[in-house]
Amino acid sequence: MSRSIMDEQAIRRATTRIAHEIIERNKGVENCVLIGIKTRGIYLAERLAERIEQIEGVKIAVGEVDITLYRDDLSEKSKTEGPIFQGTDIPVDISNRKVILVDDVLFTGRTVRAALDALIDLGRPEQIQLAVLIDRGHRELPIRPDYVGKNVPTSKSEQIVAKLKEVDSTDEVIIKHIQDNE
Repeated sequence: MSRSIMDEQAIRRATTRIAHEIIERNKGVENCVLIGIKTRGIYLAERLAERIEQIEGVKIAVGEVDITLYRDDLSEKSKTEGPIFQGTDIPVDISNRKVILVDDVLFTGRTVRAALDALIDLGRPEQIQLAVLIDRGHRELPIRPDYVGKNVPTSKSEQIVAKLKEVDSTDEVIIKHIQDNE
């Protein structure tokens, strides 16, 4: 059994609020870059960039980081049994910039840790901030988001699924029990 906890309007409101918070905290976005964690984080980063441009009238650089090779718990494999590598594309040098790392769901913190490792390999940012649509708790690492769309306390037998139009044809966040076969 699953239930919806955010619909399209709630996701839009959350991204708009996060965009305002990013602008306020950084006193604008002049030295900032949004970097989405593949896969859904990049779409949220693009949406945030769009909202920021609407609010501030300033275009903010957007990039994407693939953390596959930085994971300590690789599970997805290619036919050659190596990790599936999707590529990193960051259009600007991140050195001495404020990087806002963007992801859909924050759970154990391992994805974010891997993304931090990947970013540090690319340069030395002035600061790294974290924006997530959903924070569900259960951290295994000392990672805390700077911007949160919605806090959703969950049990370990529940799963949060963020669906975005760009990949799932719909905008919705659902919570379901792991033993569900949906």
